[in-house]
Amino acid sequence: MFPGNNYIDFHCHPAMKPFGKSFRTTPVGQQSRNRFHKTSLWRYDPPSWTDKLLNYLGGLTKFSQANGHSLARGGVHVICASLYPLEKGFVNNEIERDLLNDLLLNFATGVGDARIDFLQNMTDYFEDLQREYDFYRQCNGYVVGLPEGRFRYQLVRDYTEIESIRQQTGESPEIQTICIILSIEGLHVLNTGLGKSPDPKAVLHNLAAIKKWEYCPLFITVAHHFWNHICGHAPSLSGLVREKTNQTEGMGQGITKLGRQVLTEMLSDTHGPRILPDLKHMSARARQEFYALRDSGDLGSNDFPLLISHGACNGLKSFDRPSPGDLSTARQMNPVEINFYDAEIIELAKSGGLIGLQLDERRIASRASLKATKRSAFRNKIMHYRSELLWRQVQHIAETLDREGLFAWDCMAIGSDFDGIIDSLNGFWTAEEIPFLADFLERHAYNYLQSATWKLSRNRIEADEVIRRIFSGNGHHFLEKHFRTPKGIP
Repeated sequence: MFPGNNYIDFHCHPAMKPFGKSFRTTPVGQQSRNRFHKTSLWRYDPPSWTDKLLNYLGGLTKFSQANGHSLARGGVHVICASLYPLEKGFVNNEIERDLLNDLLLNFATGVGDARIDFLQNMTDYFEDLQREYDFYRQCNGYVVGLPEGRFRYQLVRDYTEIESIRQQTGESPEIQTICIILSIEGLHVLNTGLGKSPDPKAVLHNLAAIKKWEYCPLFITVAHHFWNHICGHAPSLSGLVREKTNQTEGMGQGITKLGRQVLTEMLSDTHGPRILPDLKHMSARARQEFYALRDSGDLGSNDFPLLISHGACNGLKSFDRPSPGDLSTARQMNPVEINFYDAEIIELAKSGGLIGLQLDERRIASRASLKATKRSAFRNKIMHYRSELLWRQVQHIAETLDREGLFAWDCMAIGSDFDGIIDSLNGFWTAEEIPFLADFLERHAYNYLQSATWKLSRNRIEADEVIRRIFSGNGHHFLEKHFRTPKGIP
């Protein structure tokens, strides 16, 4: 299955759970080379029927979704693995009893109580970031034997290394390689958002250190769940976690002076590779300011692509006209601030950018759409009904772009957010189900394209081509163009 699929996932967290479990080991942060150990990226932990029931009823994902074995079985050969020091806002919340707090967060994230205890006393996000970076490096290139064959994961510095690995695999397929591009979720990793105002020199020093990494991240998600002194964030939590966790500080604010400095340095290739800003989680105001800064050249550059590593459309026209358009899909989207306006998708496409479509049911569909989705006891029907939720996102983007006279099919990819505390599409629990998701989406694409009409004739393509682009082709094209080591940098 693996060699023929070549799928790409632009946002997932393979180390979230094994790295968390490593806080029970000595030394802390050690990855095991035993693929059955809880601290191995390769540990296969498919959901049991009780896991699926808990996910279905409460949106809790205790099982592993993006471990190496599941990625291998699903034919995912390139991922953007997100480094993410869990924010203290999760552990310093309104639940006063420590034991109940630990149990809730451990259940919601699966990272283990020792990791939660560590986070409660943590004073340095950047140190934690470096520890997770090292966790990936420890088993980089190490070959493991799976029932499906011999595999390894390989951290890569640029697209030429991905091309080289693909060529080697084609010539000598006895070892299959999953290429890992590093990314980071949340600029709090520069050691901000810890209450006191950060020292700008220390923040920029930490960013400079990241740029000197052997495996520099391709992109960093600018905001995340809590205030980070860089920019405001959008509301992002749900359920019991939202009820007991306070996100209000900084919510809805714009970009700070420090944020402008950080963004400018990220986009510069003077002191290291350019790091793209990922727009997910930014407040609507911060996004508006970001686009204005980009257009004016005040970030030192305006020739970079807009990137949403794991996102969804909200069905609304624009910041200034936050009402649904007349597309049939518009009111089926989730009209929340964390999702993206039609005008943003248009600008993203014009910039040669990319949106990784996330697989979180709570994000990609309105409550009414979720409630109206048909249910069944048969897995194939469940997968058909649930995959349609994602197809509506694809259809909405395509029709939005076609109306603007733009090519509709070259800015979409998959950004699953697997292992990122999500409520994944029922029936598509882990990376292992990615091929099934592609198959079911192709069915929806075929049915839709039989009667679709287009303003731009180029948008009339076959269903299999649509799916090939979303799951592989668009991602490769984006990486080939933008994941390159600048001249003069070894």
